[in-house]
Amino acid sequence: MKNIRMTVEYDGSSFAGWQRQSRGIMTVQGEIEAALRMILQEPVSLAAAGRTDKGVHAREQTANFVTHSSMEPSRMVHSLNSLLPATIRVTNPLEVSMDFHARHSAKERQYRYFMIEKPSAIYGRFAGCSYGQLDVAVMLQIAALIEGVRDFTAFSKEDRDNPGRICHVHDCKWYRDHRFLVFQISANRFLRSMVRYLVDAMTSAGKGLLSVDEFTRMLETGVVTFQLNPAPPAGLFLWEARY
Repeated sequence: MKNIRMTVEYDGSSFAGWQRQSRGIMTVQGEIEAALRMILQEPVSLAAAGRTDKGVHAREQTANFVTHSSMEPSRMVHSLNSLLPATIRVTNPLEVSMDFHARHSAKERQYRYFMIEKPSAIYGRFAGCSYGQLDVAVMLQIAALIEGVRDFTAFSKEDRDNPGRICHVHDCKWYRDHRFLVFQISANRFLRSMVRYLVDAMTSAGKGLLSVDEFTRMLETGVVTFQLNPAPPAGLFLWEARY
């Protein structure tokens, strides 16, 4: 048996997230597993560094699977890319030790959220929109509060498969990149929709709708006192996982 690790890049716009679902619902994991079954002629189950939601993209998703096939990893990936839709590309195939697991072995994951200030027919596919200028200084002030070991109960959806709410955020900041305002966050783990809730909270603060003090109280108590809606998935990218 061999354990194969690979990097997956995808445009999540047309997928119902990473995780496989029932027949007829298109997901990234489902598409890759179906193609691998055809190539390897055996059942395949992919593990991934992060289970991205519907419409969320990945620049470097890490995945792995175990196979009985003697086929070279490079040939597997070449065949995969010939069968997959153009919105999924697989690279960097590598045989790794059997104890490697894309999710459980990851030390850190990084997400980036891209924001534009005016609607765009082109860039809107890969960015959220603030519909006006934001007070970036306030958003940076809040980003600094997020770093460290924190309970993100107020900034995530309930997830029965992942009940813990404590995350260690290693780095959190906003910066400008040409037309985009980018939120970058790295942590040991992320909760369901956590990044998108944080983006909504910080952009609300940037519009003067949410104070730094109220954000702090929500972070410290886990009690939601300000109506939050997860930012649109189009702007969110799983940027990389580190091992």
